[in-house]
Amino acid sequence: MDDVADAVGVSRATVSNAYNRPDQLSAQLREEVLRAAKKIGYAGPNPTARSLATSRTGAIAVLLDTNLSTAFSDPALSLTLDALSTVVDPEGHALLLLPGDGESGGPRAERILTAQADIAVAYSLADGAPALNAVRDRGMPLVVIDQPHIRGSARIGVADRAGAAAAARHLVELGHRRIGIFSAQCLSAPRGGELSVAEAGNSRFHDNRERMAGYLETLAEAGIPAAGVPIWEASGLSVEGALPSAFGLLDRHPRPTALLCMSDLLALAAISAARHLGLSVPGDLSVVGFDDVPPARWSEPPLTTVRQDLAAKGRAAGELVLGLLRGEKAPAPAEIPAELVVRDSTAPA
Repeated sequence: MDDVADAVGVSRATVSNAYNRPDQLSAQLREEVLRAAKKIGYAGPNPTARSLATSRTGAIAVLLDTNLSTAFSDPALSLTLDALSTVVDPEGHALLLLPGDGESGGPRAERILTAQADIAVAYSLADGAPALNAVRDRGMPLVVIDQPHIRGSARIGVADRAGAAAAARHLVELGHRRIGIFSAQCLSAPRGGELSVAEAGNSRFHDNRERMAGYLETLAEAGIPAAGVPIWEASGLSVEGALPSAFGLLDRHPRPTALLCMSDLLALAAISAARHLGLSVPGDLSVVGFDDVPPARWSEPPLTTVRQDLAAKGRAAGELVLGLLRGEKAPAPAEIPAELVVRDSTAPA
């Protein structure tokens, strides 16, 4: 920086401003500084040196519960993280994605201990994920999106139970009595297949338990006991990974006339399985999803689903991140509402 300053005939602070506070210089002077720097071979302040000086990396560690290919097959994740990044990017923060190991419900603990990041964002991790202990051991600030529920953490979630109850109520009001539940994976062993009510209630994912409770409580109020409701767990998040369980759920006697699905991708898998079995939707089978991702609107038929504002949730998470990095105290956990959106995949029994 001294060499550049000497070449241009300005102070070292002026060279620094050319890179760090360009609004402090005229466009002509900044261009002259950058041109001289390029001629000398100076590429600008070294980010590693800067992080040593400030004790900040500028990175936000995003903790995922599964590998990247599986995680990004879910549009809900993409929409949420995109909204989060639009909030933090103008402040100079980048996202460091840490994929899960597929077993513990989050990244490996040792990966957290070595991650160069200023703050952690847990995206839908399982209860008791070892990665969360590593975050605590490092003393990193933590923002939780959806789950798990950790006392004292900054968290933004969705009204899962209320949304699930609205979906179940919709099917009951249409006259359905044989209703099945297509559950997101619970980290059961083995993965996928039929679950008892007790097994479903022991899911390691809080939102699974909340949505399950919303479904079953509403059905019970309508005189449909939990013991008579078939529950199947998907073995993955993608439509392809969920198909085997979708076939299993529909290959029953008597077959369900309606399905409550814990995500839109599970609902799309159910619709695909129904078509393979020669069933029409909604003529033979009504299907309700959860999330209202874009494919829900494009599907054939368009999907009845529970909508959560994923972009709003991502933006809220981004504001929580910036607040904690400024040293603010974690606010009380917050939830965005969930509302039923009725389209063409549901009809009277």
